[in-house]
Amino acid sequence: MVDIFSSFGLSAASGLNAYLPLLIIGLMGRYTDLITLGRPWNLLENGWVLLVLAVLLAVEMVADKIPAVDTVNDGIQTVIRPVSGALLFAASNNVITDMSPVLAMILGLLMAGGVHAAKTAFRPVVTATTGGVGNPVVSVAEDVASGSMTLIAVLMPVLAAIIVLAGFVLFSWLFWRLWKRRQPKLS
Repeated sequence: MVDIFSSFGLSAASGLNAYLPLLIIGLMGRYTDLITLGRPWNLLENGWVLLVLAVLLAVEMVADKIPAVDTVNDGIQTVIRPVSGALLFAASNNVITDMSPVLAMILGLLMAGGVHAAKTAFRPVVTATTGGVGNPVVSVAEDVASGSMTLIAVLMPVLAAIIVLAGFVLFSWLFWRLWKRRQPKLS
């Protein structure tokens, strides 16, 4: 059951930043005994894969801090972030025999895709309300949240599940409030 909690946390982190969770998991698998990646997921531990992930992470981190460029980046990441979440969900569930890898990937895709959709909807509001000045600040906060959530998902999976659930409840509540405001008032 703990693997499920960890999987949701890793997928949520991927919705904010596609490459940071992959890089952290690859480094942890290669250099620590905290996690063991089974086949084929152990490819994340390969030196060349880690180098490519580090370069892609650097490109994403720079692009995500520049107004207008971050919007283009989010468009490109609409495919990459959910796929990253799907891979990490499946990789962290490779020891669970009753969950099919396809189901694991679908759950990861949905989780990372949902977080990415919320991020993508929120970012234009930040740009419009701050004239783009807030974009780098929000981007750094997202990177810190993604890295922190990745570490929490590995080290304290139950806490990761609580954070994901709290985020879902908060987002649902905000969405409901916005929806209610847009409804015509009947007198």
